[in-house]
Amino acid sequence: MNEYSGNTLFGSVKVGERGQIVIPKKARDKYDIKSGDSLILFGDKNKVIKIVKEDMVRDFALKLLENLEKKDLEDK
Repeated sequence: MNEYSGNTLFGSVKVGERGQIVIPKKARDKYDIKSGDSLILFGDKNKVIKIVKEDMVRDFALKLLENLEKKDLEDK
């Protein structure tokens, strides 16, 4: 594993005929990705794909909503 500026290179993967990839074991272990987990893929204008566990996105969204609700109550 090569780390540079907080980024990690886990190697390369090939896309199968059905568009599937295998996430390397070291990456699955580091990010606690298990069989059956739901992942969300984000892409940007530079054709960079980012994969995030769905529960992390959900937790972030819930905390964001909670903070917005608190702010709304404080503003009243």
